[in-house]
Amino acid sequence: MATHKVGGEVDALCTRCKLTLAHTILAMVGTKIARVRCNTCGGDHAYRGAPGATDRPSSSSSTTRATRTSSNSSAASKAEKIIISFEEQLASKDVANAPRYSPKDTYRMDQVIQHPTFGTGYVSAVRGDKVDITFRGDTKTLVHGRGGAPAEKPAFSPPVRQATGPADKPQPVGDTAEPAAEEAVEPPPASED
Repeated sequence: MATHKVGGEVDALCTRCKLTLAHTILAMVGTKIARVRCNTCGGDHAYRGAPGATDRPSSSSSTTRATRTSSNSSAASKAEKIIISFEEQLASKDVANAPRYSPKDTYRMDQVIQHPTFGTGYVSAVRGDKVDITFRGDTKTLVHGRGGAPAEKPAFSPPVRQATGPADKPQPVGDTAEPAAEEAVEPPPASED
């Protein structure tokens, strides 16, 4: 059983996220975890272990024995996993003609790539303009297909000035952006007295 301490991390059921996530231990009572903080949402709550996990021993050993025998028989019926090493995976590929990685080039599945930092790897997944390349130590997501002619930039057209005027008068209709000139009204002649 792992020993936990305040400030350490533990997987617990988050009451806010409703998922089993990593939590930071805030308080312990003896050897039992009492309070935790979710590293994802930041919520503090009482510790709730992952569903199905318990820190109590089972009450009857016959139940444990029955569970063990059923799990052993189901494991025997399943196919065994075969682990293929990185070198074995590269041996079946064309390593001699591996191109040097460039974000401008486009890659396909199982293509071998020479990367200046990560070394030799092969493309294990292609997703749009991104590829997952498996190297000896890790799988990295890199971009590809970013070459080609630069895309045309959209032409800029300044906004058209709208005719303004009183809201109760109809606005002139037309393609001109200038407001229509209002007719000059002559003031009434001054009367001579």
